[in-house]
Amino acid sequence: MQSEQRVVQEGANNWVRPVKRIEPKPGQFLYSREARAQDTVVKAGPARIGGAGFAVIAGPCSVESKEQLVETAEKVSQAGAHVLRGGAYKPRTSPYSFQGMEEEGLKLLALAREATGLPVVTELMDADELPLLEDYVDIIQIGARNVQNFSLLKKVGKINKPVLLKRGLMTKLDEFLLSAEYILAGGNDQVILCERGIRTFETATRNTLDLSAVCVLKERSHLPVIVDPSHATGHWRFVEPLARAVLAVGADGLMVEVHCHPEQALCDGSQSLTPEMFSHLMGELNAMPSFRPADQAALKQV
Repeated sequence: MQSEQRVVQEGANNWVRPVKRIEPKPGQFLYSREARAQDTVVKAGPARIGGAGFAVIAGPCSVESKEQLVETAEKVSQAGAHVLRGGAYKPRTSPYSFQGMEEEGLKLLALAREATGLPVVTELMDADELPLLEDYVDIIQIGARNVQNFSLLKKVGKINKPVLLKRGLMTKLDEFLLSAEYILAGGNDQVILCERGIRTFETATRNTLDLSAVCVLKERSHLPVIVDPSHATGHWRFVEPLARAVLAVGADGLMVEVHCHPEQALCDGSQSLTPEMFSHLMGELNAMPSFRPADQAALKQV
């Protein structure tokens, strides 16, 4: 980083010599508003995330079959989604749960993109899989479990492709922003921050959605901030009201799970909207005064 640095002394006492470490001043981090006052707009195919518009990412939790993915992709596209999501590699709590279709899933995501024109995002779990994902997808997601996998963050910092970084279950906002800094420091300035709920004492929902994080992140960083209410709550019936709150609080976008047959889903069916529910949600967002579709906003920014 080309900037002034400050020296911090740690651990000094009568028995141990002080240890010096050098770090940038807080306002000199690449993620900060001091480093860049203007909002960053991340580009993925025709989609624009950040700036004046509100982007919607939608699709199934996991890629399960050609028919399932293409049907869902076509329906979310018709309803107004800007990006298709779908997991090809799935990090699951149990080793016996469905782990994803892996490379075959990536091929199906590329097929769905060809059928609909929607850019696609999927999660990277292992650095060895990075070349494959670079070939098939438009946005690479770093999931909540890998938010502080620093070697992985350094790897995606060197690629020429947008990165969607999810906040971890127990990650403080300072830590979240420093994880983004790893990517930015590697030379990749196309980073999207995603609030997806944090773990608290509350058990009524899967996680606790921290909407205040949007305000803090937007104040402190120029990076676009989106929210995933599906993973935050774990219940489809809470997704629509929270999606409206996401728009109202000033986020740059929304990430929701949609499945044509949630009761048959191999992963997270309970938090997935049907295409009909998603279409209704898009209508509700369109009716809000602050809603401006990301594609229309992008045209005004050109």
